Parts: sequence; C-alpha cells; structure tokens
Amino acid sequence: MARLAPYGQLAEHLFRSHLDPKAHIRRVVYSPPGDERVFLGLPAWQPGESLGVKLVTVFPENPAARGMPSVQAVYVLFDGTDGRPLAIMDGTELTYRKTSADSALGSRLLSRPDSRTLLMVGAGGLAPHLIAAHREVRPSLGRVLIWNRTRPKAAKLAAALGAEVADDLQEAIRSADIISTATMAPEPLISGELLRPGTHLDLVGAFLPHCREVDDEVIRRATIFVDSRDAAVHECGDLVIPLESGLITEDDIGADLFQLCRGDHPGRQNESQITLFENGGGGHLDLMTATFIRQQNG
Repeated sequence: MARLAPYGQLAEHLFRSHLDPKAHIRRVVYSPPGDERVFLGLPAWQPGESLGVKLVTVFPENPAARGMPSVQAVYVLFDGTDGRPLAIMDGTELTYRKTSADSALGSRLLSRPDSRTLLMVGAGGLAPHLIAAHREVRPSLGRVLIWNRTRPKAAKLAAALGAEVADDLQEAIRSADIISTATMAPEPLISGELLRPGTHLDLVGAFLPHCREVDDEVIRRATIFVDSRDAAVHECGDLVIPLESGLITEDDIGADLFQLCRGDHPGRQNESQITLFENGGGGHLDLMTATFIRQQNG
C-alpha cells in the first residue's frame, strides 16, 4: 500500500478532494467503563461515488507490553452507485498515510515556505510518516529533531531517518519552525511561551477528548485551523478542553481544510503569525485516501 500512496501525491489528492461536495460522515467512539482502550467506527459516504468504513482499535499499552502498534485498523471500501464491496485494506497503514498527508496538506497551506527545522514530538508508529510527509511538502526542512519520553526510542528513529535526538524539549521548541506532535499525552507538552513567532504547530496525538498536547498559552497565541470541524471540535482534547473552559469559542477557529483549499480563507497572513493545525481526522479523509489507493492500483 505504501507505494500506492506517496505522501506528496496523496496530499495533492486530498487538496483536490476538498473542492468536491462534503461526504456524509459519522463517528462512533466508545470504551468499556474505566478502560483507556478505545474502539472507533468511521463511516463516510460520497453519494454516487463511493462509501466506506474504517474500524479502529486503540490499545495504548501495546507498544510497551506487546511490541505492537497502539492503533490498528481495517478499511472496507464500497461502490457508491450499486453498493458492491470493492476493497478491504490495511486500515493501520491507510491511517498512517492519511494522517501524515493530512498534516502535510495543513503545512503546505499554513507553514512558512522557508521553514528549516522540524521538531517531531513522539516517536511512535506514526512519527516516521509525519516526518517524511512534512519533508516532502517542505523541502527546505534541513534539520529534524525528535523528542520522546523514552530517549532510546527517539534515538532509534533518529538514526533511521538521519535526524537528531532532542534531549531538551523546551530548547527544541524554541528552535523549531514546525512542531508536529503525536503522543496521546494526557497533559500538555508544548508551552506557548516558548514558541517563537512564525511557528507552525501540527497537532495529531490528542484525538480523544481527555488528551492534550499544548497548553492554554499556545491556544491564546495561535491562529487556529482544523482539518474538519466535526472531529476537531467534538473529539480532540486540544480544542475540546479550552472550548469547555471558555478560553475560546468555535468562532475562534479560523478555517477548516474545505475553506482553505477553496480559497475562502487566506491561511497564513504574515511571517510572524503562529499557526495551529488540529489534525482530527475523520471518515471523509479515510474515504478520500482509500479511493486514491484503489485508483492507483488500477
């Protein structure tokens, strides 16, 4: 599947797909009482074109306890005109590709074209994909820093990608032009007071309401953008928590990808602006990705 979905080409496909009418989507998220493990169902339907569903499990203990990814999934794609099943795909790889291309598209539209340093916060299964995707849409990125709670994991990834280990997260934040986070952290890791003007934040890991990767000061300083208001406003803790506290309202969200891709919002407006892109995902993005992969496969 990887060869069928190069990050740059997929990001371009996502851009063009956001010019089409919005797909109908739903989101089902639930866990047993008191359990951190999560099951998600993400159906999407583009009438007359295609429909599909991604079934996802999130078992946070997997990497440490079993040496397995925390997020695993399967995707089923159907024909939108007659309902025929068309494909069953590795939903985990599809998620890696979709999520990283989503972030890459956000960066393409919002980060500074002369960005030099990328900080990757987290060294899990998604991290190498995010790094590769950001590098593809921002070739100016000559330096990549990787921070992880456990240094050996960051060191292993850095060695594989020609990157550097960031031992001091605060110093790394101060030096970064683009910061991508994929941690599922329950408490903020990124302090807004450390951000330098012009930074672009790509927030991926807080895709559940109780998770949070950035503090209130980030929210105060940044211009906020989202891939989809549906997921970001109701499911992603980086926005859910400040919305519930009254720090921001939904009117403080500048634009989503539909508005950005269609030119309804200019995106970044100056070199010193701090931009925040909340990558909340959504079934429509999975459907766009699955459709692209099937087209590439002939």
